[in-house]
Amino acid sequence: MAKGRDFTRQALVDWGWDGTETSEDVLLLVSELLTNAALHAGGCVELVVSAGEDLRIEVFDGTTTLPRRHPSPQRGLPGGHGLYIVERLSDRWGTRTHENGKAVWAEIDASRLTSGRPTSR
Repeated sequence: MAKGRDFTRQALVDWGWDGTETSEDVLLLVSELLTNAALHAGGCVELVVSAGEDLRIEVFDGTTTLPRRHPSPQRGLPGGHGLYIVERLSDRWGTRTHENGKAVWAEIDASRLTSGRPTSR
């Protein structure tokens, strides 16, 4: 997970989208998607972070089993919260299957990454 977060953090810096509250949300999204792939799909095969009009995170794994939200995660107890976090922090998310597995993706509107930037002193 650390390598995925570091990769994403550097991409945000390169694109000028670092230093905002939303950039921290992006890093948490990456962590959640990578953790879900590790726990439920045998691990991440590929992490793709792309910037166009919006920021898109895709985590590819080797299984076609689609993720399911835990029906009733317990507050204060670990487990079952990942997809709720993804849903809450992203503007859009979903899955797509392909012949070798699936991708779970999340998108954040670029406007959220450019607003609220800290002021330099």
